[in-house]
Amino acid sequence: MENEPMTIEITICDKADAAVVQALGELMPQLSQSSSPPTAEEVSRIIDHDAATLLLAREGEKILGSMTLILFPIPTGLRAWIEDVVVDENARGRGIGELLNRRAIEIAVSEGAKTIDLTSRSSRSASNRLYQRLGFVARDTNIYRYEAEAVD
Repeated sequence: MENEPMTIEITICDKADAAVVQALGELMPQLSQSSSPPTAEEVSRIIDHDAATLLLAREGEKILGSMTLILFPIPTGLRAWIEDVVVDENARGRGIGELLNRRAIEIAVSEGAKTIDLTSRSSRSASNRLYQRLGFVARDTNIYRYEAEAVD
């Protein structure tokens, strides 16, 4: 009997258990070296937040990727934002990022979002090709960031 490849499943994370916290601890440094991996309390805060949906890409019990979908109402309508998309470097090229994004789009559209936004560094060429293939269009805009100083 041959071993069949496992199927990737995209799930909504509803519990900050040890496996989720460990997986995010391994994934986040692959996304950003300047951010600390989230604690169990921080993961719980995301899961419990009304605007946030934490999506996980699983192959069996193994978590291979994650993303956060934010849905928020503003006077011009319900909007969505995709953040912190990351796929384990050892699992890239298998369509996991596409599955995560398609599930986020499905959720956002089903909730009535008028638009879904995201940002991606220009150096992430594979990610940018994926976003364009999924129908995202680069916008002519300025992105500004205000960084609040940590309060002791």
